[in-house]
Amino acid sequence: MLESIKVTERLHWPKVEMSKKYILNSADKTLSPSQVYLEKLSSGVFRDLFSSGSCGYNNLLHREEAKKSPKQSPFKRPKTKVKCGATFGKRKAPSMAPKKVRLTEGVSKPAQTNHSSCTLPKPASYLAVVGNTVEITAPSLPKLRETCNSGSSRTKVPSTHRAAITRELDGTKKLCILSAVKPTNVESEKVKFFKSGFSYNPQFEYSNPVSSLVLARHSNASDRFLTQAVHIMELVLQRYGSFEVFQQVTGGSLLTKSRIWHSVKKYMEKEGCLGEIVVQVTDDLLSRASMTVVNSRPTLTINTSTAREHWLEGMLRHEIGTHYFRGINNCQQPWSRSEGRKKHSLKPLNPTEEGLASIHSVLLRKDPSLWRAALLYYTVYQASHMSFTQLFNDLGRFVQDPNTRWDYCVRAKRGQSDTAQPGCFSKDQVYLDGILKILRYRDKINFPVLMALGKVSYEDVERLKPLAHMENVRIPHFMQDQARYFQQLAKIMAVNQLTDEELRSII
Repeated sequence: MLESIKVTERLHWPKVEMSKKYILNSADKTLSPSQVYLEKLSSGVFRDLFSSGSCGYNNLLHREEAKKSPKQSPFKRPKTKVKCGATFGKRKAPSMAPKKVRLTEGVSKPAQTNHSSCTLPKPASYLAVVGNTVEITAPSLPKLRETCNSGSSRTKVPSTHRAAITRELDGTKKLCILSAVKPTNVESEKVKFFKSGFSYNPQFEYSNPVSSLVLARHSNASDRFLTQAVHIMELVLQRYGSFEVFQQVTGGSLLTKSRIWHSVKKYMEKEGCLGEIVVQVTDDLLSRASMTVVNSRPTLTINTSTAREHWLEGMLRHEIGTHYFRGINNCQQPWSRSEGRKKHSLKPLNPTEEGLASIHSVLLRKDPSLWRAALLYYTVYQASHMSFTQLFNDLGRFVQDPNTRWDYCVRAKRGQSDTAQPGCFSKDQVYLDGILKILRYRDKINFPVLMALGKVSYEDVERLKPLAHMENVRIPHFMQDQARYFQQLAKIMAVNQLTDEELRSII
């Protein structure tokens, strides 16, 4: 009878946390040229990965922790004003599967090598993953949320050695200079400025003020390409009548958060990096986006107030296709650490890094006008000898919208406390500087190799190529067809009315 039956065995979940396990399926599809192994990543990989991106610019301010706040665990998620975030895990098999890429001498396009099978790797000091990955959780998968959830499953990225990271943080605190020069009272000063009828010079405050010596190194504005910057903007005004019309016609409408996440996920699938990068959206960002490392994880933060439908993919080519991929490639090179850069006498990676990324921002646009790079260059130069209010009025020559002008003025005046004084933060001139130099030497630059070598200047490519490890590199999809790539570079030259004769005369 049923009453006499006893239950002698209990159902239970496995003791091993299955949400941290992966099943690797065989890669029986065509493999993406941009996907490769991520092998033997050193403990300092994510410390140096984005040393020149939107939150790097090669400069880290060193503070002794003993003089600052009590030590904090390097693995504790820092407080942030980011309002939304998402991690794109591989819940469905992506359309592209990983593969190895080798660049050979004299070949501009990477060769392809397929891998038909893969197995779960044994514990080792490196991570080598080939094939589609499916993440398992029990009993169900969580949905994307609009707020950051520290308890959600984390993206699987190349592991770092925690002990080594702890040693690196011991005794010193490294602070990105772009974070240090970001005012903490922007919104309150903006209210005062607008209430005054644009006659009040903001008085900015900082949580970690930068020393005058450090600021001095970033306050030297150049007028070398000022003529070109003004001409580029005047061409846009001639075609569209105003910046606002140009923005609406070429950029399209602003995107909702859900459409931003969908577009980012789609782009990551195209590049074969789905599940590697944490994505956050916020309206509290001076730039359009930034690629940084948060809690040892690559993190892309997107400004919702500037995310437009026709410009978003260009931003992803800038941040992921350029900064992230060059950072990953840099990890396996002999110059991945500062000691290696000194040993091989590498030139500064900027303006190459930001110049290349800025080219990729407009590369596939119908109208690849270099408006933003030109306006940033011009604004910095004008800020060097103008007060905030003078600069704001001067920018009215090119931009009517007061909110847009405010944003550009804040970028140029960041780092200053009393903006009534002339002065600038000159970092923003690096974009146009790098663009023009790369276009000047575009016929001599091997662009896939420039990408493969990591964080290096175009001037060092030929010298470093024989020393590089080229077995496992990641090349973005838009660089695969070199004929089309050079056609797009020629289009950028034509639309902005830049000539080789002009570039040769100034560079």
